[in-house]
Amino acid sequence: MNHSSIWRQRLALLMTDITRGLFLVTHSSLAMLGLAAAALVLALWWQPAWLNAAESAVFNWLRERNVLVSWLPENAAERATAVDLSALPPAQAAVAEWLGSKYRVAPEPVAALVVEAYEMAPKVKLPAHLILAVMAIESSFHPYVQSHAGAQGLMQVMGGIHARRFEAYGGSETAFDPVVNLRVGAAVLADAIKLKGGSVEAGLRFYLGGDAVTEDGGYVAKVLTEKARLDQVAAGVKVPVQ
Repeated sequence: MNHSSIWRQRLALLMTDITRGLFLVTHSSLAMLGLAAAALVLALWWQPAWLNAAESAVFNWLRERNVLVSWLPENAAERATAVDLSALPPAQAAVAEWLGSKYRVAPEPVAALVVEAYEMAPKVKLPAHLILAVMAIESSFHPYVQSHAGAQGLMQVMGGIHARRFEAYGGSETAFDPVVNLRVGAAVLADAIKLKGGSVEAGLRFYLGGDAVTEDGGYVAKVLTEKARLDQVAAGVKVPVQ
């Protein structure tokens, strides 16, 4: 046997030993990882408080890094509920001031809602002024209103029907958080318009009371008239509040 053959045999034996060693190490590591995962699940099941703490830590980590912002709910305690009108673009500031004057509410909290409506509009593919107009007609910008039928908040969302939509924000009680109510209400309105083939009028009627509504009592006309006023205000037109 020549030296070349001997070296080839030794090299083959060495590679075999390395491969076997890597397999054993990897196999052991995966087994240990599986055991650790099982132990962690058992510990979290045994101590629910640890699970809650872990969830909070993960959510905070995601928020801080703006990861998956599209579905991760915003912490209400970390956002402003009022905005100085001077910080807004002129059109938005004019809308906030006009709404505050007409509905006799402080313009700064309304300004925060105007900003949110403008940010929400492209997400739900609805005009910001339509969202604000629905809010105006439904609640006159009073966030704690509740109807006899159970509709709640700024956009008078039926919490019982749309409870699942509020779960992402912490539960049905968040219906009275102004921004949460705006977000959920705008999404419900967008779905209603889609359901009605893109018709804003039919979608508004469905938003009011579902397919059972045959006579809206002028609701659709009021919303669209208010939207038209807001369009004018944003364009710089002096629109009376009465």
